[in-house]
Amino acid sequence: MPDANQLLKLMVAALVITAGIYDIRYRRIPNWLCLAGIIAGFAFNASQGRLLLAAEGFGLALLVYFPLWLLHAMGAGDVKLMAAVGALVGPMAWFIIFLLTSIIGGVVALLMILGKKRFQKTLWNVAYIVSEMAHFRPPHMRGEELDVRSPMSLRLPHGAVIALGCLAFLGAGALM
Repeated sequence: MPDANQLLKLMVAALVITAGIYDIRYRRIPNWLCLAGIIAGFAFNASQGRLLLAAEGFGLALLVYFPLWLLHAMGAGDVKLMAAVGALVGPMAWFIIFLLTSIIGGVVALLMILGKKRFQKTLWNVAYIVSEMAHFRPPHMRGEELDVRSPMSLRLPHGAVIALGCLAFLGAGALM
């Protein structure tokens, strides 16, 4: 019988591997999976006397990811998946996972940009996004390819990147 820490690692791994596969295959992360992860996170942590830890991890993930969804820079499934991860691991571990996911995502994005020969276009888009944000305008309103929902955009399967970040974290043996 696995101890609580091993069980938590298994739940996180099962959640993110399933989400990553779905995201690569179907370009979406199902609501049932995210909801199951959120419920599991709260239930598991409540059983360990750490309900506040689950709420803090869940809240931190929403605080960071929800604005990205509002700006059309990320899909709602990515937001819900990170909220589920936060509910499972708590705020400190979630923040480390967030940093690992960001680094891995940056590397994968750079490889995609170079592979599609869009480096110059991407630099222009970044400058445009910064300019629009400085003027408090959502960048996707004037640039359709800056909307993650547009077929014109170069989209990264962020659920798969979240899975890689979580698995790197788990592989480092850093979970609680």
